[in-house]
Amino acid sequence: MRTTTAFSLAKGTPLASAEDLEAALRHIGETRYHNLHPFHRLLHGGKLNKGQVQAWALNRYYYQSSIPIKDAVVLSRFRDRNIRLEWRHRIEDHDGNFGTEGGIERWLKLTEGLGLDSNYVESAEGILPATRFAVDAYVHFVRDKTPLEAIASSLTELFAPNLHEERISGMLAHYDFVNPNIMSYFKRRLEQAPRDANFALDFVKVHATTPEQREAVCNALIFKTNVLWVQLDALYHAYVDGHIPPGAFVPEQD
Repeated sequence: MRTTTAFSLAKGTPLASAEDLEAALRHIGETRYHNLHPFHRLLHGGKLNKGQVQAWALNRYYYQSSIPIKDAVVLSRFRDRNIRLEWRHRIEDHDGNFGTEGGIERWLKLTEGLGLDSNYVESAEGILPATRFAVDAYVHFVRDKTPLEAIASSLTELFAPNLHEERISGMLAHYDFVNPNIMSYFKRRLEQAPRDANFALDFVKVHATTPEQREAVCNALIFKTNVLWVQLDALYHAYVDGHIPPGAFVPEQD
């Protein structure tokens, strides 16, 4: 995982205002978000085979299914009822509710549509070690860091809608084993992610009132981009370079 370093606008200059903070956060997204990773370029450009796409969806499920766990931890960090009320819809967005579908079910539709057994996907038996370590580190981060940093780490959602649009169009255009029905997760996140990101951005701009707190917010976002990036590093190493670790999913030969 890439090293988290302090961020400033230029040459160690402290972030002096909420506007400086937002500019810094957006710069982090422009330079560190995982849309820049070579694996995504292959995925969206139709350069992967079905087994490689299966491996991506299988490993990403562990991340998706851990998001409501992460959000429950974030929620538990706050005594402020209004913040808890605002945050808890995120858990329902992913877990769903009785009689309503959530993001985890939509992701399982994706994996089923790609030909993976749902019990195997949910067991997480075949995921890469780096996937497990990175995702678990994210849950530990929001548990152990300040509540401000916990919320700041979610700010990758600022950059997600463009990635989802690229993924929907690219995968539908290039893979005959992908259809619109199994892409419903990404379509729903086009609405959910901006709402969540706007709340988190407003929160950190209001509550990060010192240069040190603004730097901590930026470092929290850098940490989260590293969590996302290292998962793709592991996928590339295992399924593009061909170094699949023992016990991990092995695609059927075409």
